[in-house]
Amino acid sequence: MELGRIGTAMVTPFSHTGDIDFDLTEQLIEHLISTGTDSLIVCGTTGESPTLNHQEKFDLFRYAIEIVRKRIPVIAGTGTFNTAETVKLTKQAEELGADGIMLVTPYYNKPDQKGIITHFTHIASATALPILLYNIPGRAAVNMEAATVIELSKIKNIRGVKEASGSLDQMSAIISGTDNSFKVYSGDDALTLPLLAIGGDGVISVASHIVGTEMQQMIKAFNSGDTLSAAKMHRTLLPLFHAVFSAPNPVPVKYALNKMGIETGGVRMPLTSYGEGSASFDDVWNEFKKNEHVFR
Repeated sequence: MELGRIGTAMVTPFSHTGDIDFDLTEQLIEHLISTGTDSLIVCGTTGESPTLNHQEKFDLFRYAIEIVRKRIPVIAGTGTFNTAETVKLTKQAEELGADGIMLVTPYYNKPDQKGIITHFTHIASATALPILLYNIPGRAAVNMEAATVIELSKIKNIRGVKEASGSLDQMSAIISGTDNSFKVYSGDDALTLPLLAIGGDGVISVASHIVGTEMQQMIKAFNSGDTLSAAKMHRTLLPLFHAVFSAPNPVPVKYALNKMGIETGGVRMPLTSYGEGSASFDDVWNEFKKNEHVFR
């Protein structure tokens, strides 16, 4: 599964009535493709997937695939805590022409490691699409251990993992225990460069909505051997990476996009939007803009 270095976990634009705004979605997709996004993840956590019903997810998959037109891979976030529902949505994504699926560790019902393996193995047997696993213990309330990922990597169409455990030790163990074709992506923007340094493949990003070009420059510098420049870029981006998660995701990044003139609307309840002039994010953004010369 070739996702490139930066996959963007796309926000879902909403209208003032709270419905998916497909015109704004098209504008957002074009913005992302033009600013460094190598692959598009639709209906992930950042896309507020818990508030999207089955039909909305189907419609969003179909629309994104239609707009992207194979310019970059479209990965459908079909994972839920319901195995049968996940299989149903995965089959629909496959029929629509998705390039792959992302499957989050089942949340809320807290399966043990055996249950996680059973869940993912069953879904993998129901589709020919390449699968990106998604480990996010902070939201799922269960950690998919390195040994579990290594075991699942033996299944032909399970081809990578988005690791949002925050543990470089765990990511290192996965890299060491899987073959070179298995991809390990950071689920945390702040760990993009550290993960590359230990042999990882890139990031499934939130910050790439607003600094995708700069993130690509950092990765390019690292890959070309200019580690000092890459490290300086990382340090410049780091406060912004943290600011993007200064409130529940995707509240800050939608706030930033709207301020940049890339309208994405608000968020759905139970999330609440930033108020105007959110000083903490604005201050970090203004400081970042002062230091943009690092990327020139």
